[in-house]
Amino acid sequence: MTLINKDNKNLALNREVGLIEFYRRVLSKATEPDIPLLERLTYLCIVCKNCDELFEVRVARLLKWNREDPNKILQDGLTAAQSITLIREYVVALFDDIYSIYHNSIIPELRHEKIYILDRDEWNTAQQGFAYKYFMQELKPVLTPIGIDLAHPFPRVPNKNLHFAVELEGTDQFGRDSKIAIVEAPRILPRVIKLPQELTPDGDAFILLQDIIKLHVGEFFYGLSVRGCYPFKVTRAADIILTKNTKNLRNAVTQEIQNRKFAQCSRLELDIINGIPDDKFIDILLKQFNISHQDLYLAKGPVNLSRLIDIPQMINRKDLQFSDYTPGLPKELIYKPDIFEAMDKSDILIHTPYQSFDPVVELTKRAAEDPTILAIKMTVYRTGQDSELVQNLIKAAKMGKQVIASVELFARFDEEINVELSNQLENAGAHVVYGVMGYKVHAKMLLLVRKKPDNSLKYYTHLGTGNYHQTTAKIYSDFSLLTTNPDISRDVDNIFAQITGIGRAGILSSILQAPFTLHGMLIQHIDQETTNAKMGTKAEIMAKMNSLLEPQIIEALYRASCAGVKIKLIVRGACSLRPQVKGLSENIEVRSIVGRFLEHHRAFYFYSSGAENVFISSADWMRRNFFRRVETCIPILDAKVKKRIINEGFKVYLRDNAEAWIMNSDGSYTRVSNGRSARFSAQQALMNKLGKPKLDITNNTVTPNKQYITNNQCNTDN
Repeated sequence: MTLINKDNKNLALNREVGLIEFYRRVLSKATEPDIPLLERLTYLCIVCKNCDELFEVRVARLLKWNREDPNKILQDGLTAAQSITLIREYVVALFDDIYSIYHNSIIPELRHEKIYILDRDEWNTAQQGFAYKYFMQELKPVLTPIGIDLAHPFPRVPNKNLHFAVELEGTDQFGRDSKIAIVEAPRILPRVIKLPQELTPDGDAFILLQDIIKLHVGEFFYGLSVRGCYPFKVTRAADIILTKNTKNLRNAVTQEIQNRKFAQCSRLELDIINGIPDDKFIDILLKQFNISHQDLYLAKGPVNLSRLIDIPQMINRKDLQFSDYTPGLPKELIYKPDIFEAMDKSDILIHTPYQSFDPVVELTKRAAEDPTILAIKMTVYRTGQDSELVQNLIKAAKMGKQVIASVELFARFDEEINVELSNQLENAGAHVVYGVMGYKVHAKMLLLVRKKPDNSLKYYTHLGTGNYHQTTAKIYSDFSLLTTNPDISRDVDNIFAQITGIGRAGILSSILQAPFTLHGMLIQHIDQETTNAKMGTKAEIMAKMNSLLEPQIIEALYRASCAGVKIKLIVRGACSLRPQVKGLSENIEVRSIVGRFLEHHRAFYFYSSGAENVFISSADWMRRNFFRRVETCIPILDAKVKKRIINEGFKVYLRDNAEAWIMNSDGSYTRVSNGRSARFSAQQALMNKLGKPKLDITNNTVTPNKQYITNNQCNTDN
């Protein structure tokens, strides 16, 4: 479906350009002088990593669509080929800025702090000797050059792996005159090598693996001249595709994970810092990867720049990183440390990372140990490899409790981890299901069934906007709801019945669920505000999410704006809606917050004639979330929790003048200026309000957390 008005003016912005605009907002953090230097380096690396994912997923799909149906018109009115051309324009400009910031800002400022990332022409004699010894002892025995001729076909090049294309001249002892060779740097090798302290007495120095190999690659080709050595990286499609006659889903996914390493190529990056190879040489590479010159990107620096993210962990420079932050606890859990007693009393909202995720972990731990807990049901989407929550499920299963785990094998880039976790859970005796074929189970649900002293059963439920991942819970902003509300809990039990069984489960009484009721009910809520505005009464919508792309939702918001509904949207990433268009969307403001933490809430507010209906959800406003996933959208029924979400999820972010960007009608963004007003950061305000106070032992006083908010762990797939 396209959003085109009667004058053929496109009313939907390009999705991929929206993502790239988000990357630009993140990249801007790498240039801010108030941000600690190593965190600025981290921002730079994150943007490079996210661009890899852009080509693995979005660009790879566009290339596929262009091959299969080149005339197909996408939602923004462009064909796939036109989108690819537009993306290239934006990506080339983005990477020009990335390498400019790297060479002209990050590197000089690191040097000022006596942290050196040395180019090979800067190595002194001792450092050259170290590099040569490292190559001969650590690298040469591992590396295998492949000369390309009839007996040596072009090697398979795995996704995102560092390789070197070597241009040769001359003949070897067999009389062979191969003009090109390929050298792979296996992933097991570190991309950044720290020099021994005796070689850098005034600080910390690093050299790059690719520079060591480039300098000494001639050691593999005795008697031949090396005319050039060009580091390169290919990016390949990341989608897992299964046939309808798949019989064992887990085995099929495992096989597809291996196949993905050599899937269709979507990009070739070539390091040209030491010169550009001739066209014939480049054509050989493009032909091997079955791509065109449009898919070639010339890098003015290391092609694996994202791997420099390891440097902060390789040195002890806390002064160049942001200070530690200690999350707090909800008041309900401070006054009643027993989590079951606290949940019996009232609903509890946990706002991570400002408040600790530990109570959710504790809930699973208590569930495993408490003999009154009879059953545990949980969705597993992204939990991480060493998840304490999953280990608690395993412990519960071994103790004979009924444990149901819905493990999503198609959680992109976590498939391999989830395959292994499903094995562990099954071996422990848990019942493992893999969701519903054709639909990702993206809902975040945990349900405990507990026997009360009178032998009746009671539900204890957790629902959230983010994953059950203890690491990302420290850097992603999300809402978690702990509740014993019987209507909500029965709805969750019904959804688990849908996932694990066959047939129609009961009708839900409270929760809005994708792919069934969520999309239609949200449009109903938007349309009700439209009706109220037309009647002259107050009408207001606020929504916070990662992406806004679904065309019918966008059309409903346009209608609401035309009717006079005041709409405030906080969209972290891609937004296809055009705000501030006269006669269409002048009542819609879209803003994006980029700070230390990744904004990840999904929360929705409708004024509803003063009733103020508030929801938290696992779903963004995208077609995949509404129609191809199992998602939950939970009404907030507790007045105190509702008030907190309105204040902490909306109002504080709408006041931000420090890390906020306003979206323009053309899809660009303008940084909000505080002008003469005091600087106000939403994230800092939430840290100060919700974080654990620090005790100053010098004067026995308690002070709130006031660390400056400066970093952002970005992930475009949620």
